[in-house]
Amino acid sequence: MKPDFEFERAAHARGFLRVAGVDEVGRGPLAGPVTAAAVVLDPDRIPEGLNDSKKLTKRARERLYEQILQVADVSIAHASVEEIEELNILRASHLAMVRALEGLKTPADYALIDGNMIPRDLTVAAETVIKGDARSQSISAASIAAKICRDCVMLSLAQQHPGYGWETNMGYGSKKHMEALQEIGVTPHHRRLFKPVHNMLYQDK
Repeated sequence: MKPDFEFERAAHARGFLRVAGVDEVGRGPLAGPVTAAAVVLDPDRIPEGLNDSKKLTKRARERLYEQILQVADVSIAHASVEEIEELNILRASHLAMVRALEGLKTPADYALIDGNMIPRDLTVAAETVIKGDARSQSISAASIAAKICRDCVMLSLAQQHPGYGWETNMGYGSKKHMEALQEIGVTPHHRRLFKPVHNMLYQDK
């Protein structure tokens, strides 16, 4: 199954003019922000090869991201570690989605949201698309943009906090990351309410 433009066409047929695909990345890691992207594609200039970012090679993602930036309205937004801890990861990812939509150069009037929940603070009409990054080209584009941008954040944080392997594990709980948590300790960029980090902080208490 390859993503297509049918969800977008259906929304256009109902009178919506600017349909944004919205996706987030980074719900599962132990460190770093959660990142969302909103993308409004031009129906006449859709890049070839759009797909769920997880199914693409790093090189393909980077090539497609450059093409998306040239032909689409793209907005990236984050929710911080502090917001993840204050709200919980689901609400924080929804906050990032709302911010991404608000950051578009020209507002969208309809949103295709990856997953099965519409963020409660969304102010535009929307529908959810389960496995949307593999079904809708706009959501595929958003998944690629969010992944590329969050990876850049983690590469930057990896330089500030070497040893955790964030440049390759992107904050997920890899073997190297877990060993570094034991040996180096917890940074301000770790999600303290996530179980492995929480257990490490409070194991002696």
